[in-house]
Amino acid sequence: MKKKDRQDQDDAKGVVLANAGKVVAKEGKVLAKKEFRFKTVFRNVILDVLRARGYKEYDDDNEWDFFWADVRWVRENLHTNVTNSKRLDDTQRVNHFPNHFELCRKDSLAKNLKRAQKNLIRDGQAAEAAQYDFLPKSFVLPGEYGPFLEEFKKGFGSYDYDNKSQIDNRELKCSKKAAGNDNIWIMKPVGGLQGKGIFLFNKLCEISDWKKGVAWTADDAQAETYLAQHYIANPYLVGGRKFDLRLYALVTSYSPLKVWIYREGFARFSNHRFTMAKSDIKNAFVHLTNVAIQSQDANYNAETGCKWGTSSMRKHMNFRHGEEATNKCFHEMQNVIIRSLLAVQKVMINDGNCVELYGYDLMMDNVLKPYLIEVNASPSVSADTEDDYRLKFGLLDDMMTIVDMEKKLTGQEEHIGGFDLAYNGAMIKQPPAYELQSHIGCKGDHGQSMRQLSRIYGAQKVGPSSGCKQPPYRKKKSAH
Repeated sequence: MKKKDRQDQDDAKGVVLANAGKVVAKEGKVLAKKEFRFKTVFRNVILDVLRARGYKEYDDDNEWDFFWADVRWVRENLHTNVTNSKRLDDTQRVNHFPNHFELCRKDSLAKNLKRAQKNLIRDGQAAEAAQYDFLPKSFVLPGEYGPFLEEFKKGFGSYDYDNKSQIDNRELKCSKKAAGNDNIWIMKPVGGLQGKGIFLFNKLCEISDWKKGVAWTADDAQAETYLAQHYIANPYLVGGRKFDLRLYALVTSYSPLKVWIYREGFARFSNHRFTMAKSDIKNAFVHLTNVAIQSQDANYNAETGCKWGTSSMRKHMNFRHGEEATNKCFHEMQNVIIRSLLAVQKVMINDGNCVELYGYDLMMDNVLKPYLIEVNASPSVSADTEDDYRLKFGLLDDMMTIVDMEKKLTGQEEHIGGFDLAYNGAMIKQPPAYELQSHIGCKGDHGQSMRQLSRIYGAQKVGPSSGCKQPPYRKKKSAH
């Protein structure tokens, strides 16, 4: 090789090395690597993730690529009812859909699920409609007080009308007499958070007392709206304690519906052994699993946070009930998530700038039937233990890989980090020979190499998992 040719080759190598990490245009001109800008008011795990990915924080109202916003900002700036609704650039992404409340307000969720079930029956799909029985029987008060009253009275025997007093005798009974364990109800403010305002009741007079306390009247449009929901009196227990499951679903589009479900979540346990004794009906430490409530109990363990990973729960259930029953249960949980999203699909505003990470709260009864308790538009991304931090860092890092600000994905991927594509215009079905129909509770692939994952799922179905370096966990005294 001539000296000049070798020199030209060395110069070319130097250009390549100098341009590493930069974008090269077709004309050969070197462009600066794009700097992704983010905005958020939250000072917790999402901030750590965005910084770890190399994004730069900006406070400007408009000069951002990704905005982890609170729901109030979205309601005030993106909803179509807002007179001066913001118009975002095609490349900007925000973490809520404009009318997320159709799924995440307790009353709207109940309304949309009932409507979906009725529409399926009307369209001759009775078998599919029967699958929408995963929400405990619910009534929105004060508007549905009449139907609720009729349902509550069913727990007190057959209809018995007293002509002399001109009243249904069951109404006299259920006013002051305590109902049996199969007729316990729970009251929840539809916009409440962290267990605030929730109480159980088994006497109708307790509703009367509550109505007085909130200045409630059946025809008062300004009355605070509550959801009266049939209480699951036979929950699945571990070590005699009640728990609920927090699972995560990421929706990147509602038209067509595209749903990713995260493998890892956690169970939140009560501090006290479960009992349906009438003397403990009002004991929140027995019946409510919210961390905000349980952390007030003297027995609360701040090191573990009364949490157990879903992978540990799945192993426990495999040992106790066998793989077939456990697989069926977790597959039904996945279907609960998908059907709830299908129920709101047609009413959701499908804004191409929006994605949303939902926190699903589910429970199981003692025959492993899953029930949907509620859906959170703003699941906590603060961590109270080191394990909690690890889970949420991986969750949010993989979420940002799917959001794909960097435009690295092909659109054919079905497995990215700890996320699996569960619905993309239709159910994503695993091959018949595949043992698992849902990966919930399985080991996540966050940070695994592309080569390893390609051998398992096939190269076309695997997306990159950045696995960006996780900073050390430091417990904060307070978190936003």
